[in-house]
Order: sequence, then structure tokens, then C-alpha cells
Amino acid sequence: MPGGDAIGSRPVDMHLAGLERMGATIRMEHGYIVAESDGLRGAQIWLDFPSVGATENILTAAVLAKGTTVIDNAAREPEIVDLCNMLVSMGAQVGGIGTSTIEIVGVDGLRPTNHRAVPDRIVAGTWAIAALATRGDVRVRSAYAGHLEIALDKLARAGADVEVTDDGFRVRMVDRPRSFDVVTLPYPGLPTDLQPPAIALLAVAEGTAMITENLFEARFMFCDEIVRMGADVRTDGHHARGPRQGSPIERTRSRDRHSRRYRTGSGRSRG
Repeated sequence: MPGGDAIGSRPVDMHLAGLERMGATIRMEHGYIVAESDGLRGAQIWLDFPSVGATENILTAAVLAKGTTVIDNAAREPEIVDLCNMLVSMGAQVGGIGTSTIEIVGVDGLRPTNHRAVPDRIVAGTWAIAALATRGDVRVRSAYAGHLEIALDKLARAGADVEVTDDGFRVRMVDRPRSFDVVTLPYPGLPTDLQPPAIALLAVAEGTAMITENLFEARFMFCDEIVRMGADVRTDGHHARGPRQGSPIERTRSRDRHSRRYRTGSGRSRG
């Protein structure tokens, strides 16, 4: 349990444990998770890992629970902050927004609201990486550069001209990009969802790079496909390395490809 993209284990144990601490009764029936409650109550909840999904589930349950809920080691992604702000605009009482400790005081009800969702930083980052891989000039509008500080800094170190604008950012690349190392971490670290397009970029960059994946153990499965396209990428556990010194390629070859995940598919489309 459950489904989702084939990038490794994606357990929901923290989701269920948090809801159980709030008074829910949870059981498995014929492959389905069944949760029941006569009314949720506030609780002190510690997450073993700052899971975005678990933070969102517990947060949204807590706003209408009786009493106060505290989520320790909560995720701090911009999407969590955006969800908190939307709930507050609906009448929820949420404190510690943007920190690793979120405190929610339950209310009796919520009211309708108008809310503009935060721009997708992964889509914005993918376009930025594509600019380097193609030696192009890309302007990304309605994006928050502050949500991609580490990613944009990596691209600048690779030789790109990164310009932050009032409504987003612009990335320009003329020469062949230089390699850079990648380490994926929860926010504010480099997003794991930008690791596949980063590897596609590094496959055509000058120099050798080390990529360390700290979130999903099967995230490197797509590397077999870009190797078929001519990339020099070798994996060992949660590390990937390539290309070997002196063996960079100008571009990958076009082939029929299969993607187990839409973000890895976008990474392989930049050959």
C-alpha cells in the first residue's frame, strides 16, 4: 500500500498513525483502507520523516478536530505553506506556518474562500534545466524563484545566466554546461522530483557528476533508458555517477522509451 509512481516504497504508515492518535479507527478490508471516527480530537504528533503527504493529511484533519494538534517534524515545502494559508483564509487557526512545528486549534466549521494555488516549482525547475540541456533561452513566468534557490544556484554554477524577474525568472545558456553534484533532500533542499531532469542535463555536460538520491530507493530506474540513448550513467545503490572523465556526449540519441513516471519521462525528452 498504496499505488503511485514506481520510484520506490511509498508507505502511508505515518498518515495512518497520525489519524489514529487523533482518535480514528483504521482497518484494512479487501485491499482498501477504511477509517472511521465519531469525532477527531487534537493530539501531539511526531513524524519520523517530514512527509509532505502525511503533513497535509494530518493538517487538514486537525482543522476541524476538537482541541489542539501539534505536528512536529512537519514538512516545510511551499505547497504546505500554501495549504496552510488557504485553510486560514477559510477560518482555520494554524500557527507555525513554514516551520517544522505546526500548531492547529480546531474550529467548528470552515467558510468558502477564493485562493490562487502556488506555482508548481517542479515544472518551473524542469523548464530551467531544459534551457541548459538545449543551450537555449527560457523565461518562466508566474514562478517563484525563491522556491528554487538551490536548483537555480546549481544552474548558475554550471555556467547559465540566471536572471530573477518580477514575475518569475529567465535562464540562458550559450556554451556547454559544466557538471555539478546533486543531493536530493526535503525542502529547502534540492527536490527529488528534479533529479531525473538534472541527470538528463548532466549526461551532456562537461565533467563528471555525483548524484545522491536520499528519498526514493528506486528513483534511478529510468537511468537504464537514457543509457540506451547513449548516456554514460552508472548507478550504485542511492548514488549515480557520470559521465566518465573524457567521455562526454554532445547529445543523446532518439529511441522509443518507456517511463514509469511522468517526471522521468520529461527528463528523457531532452535528448
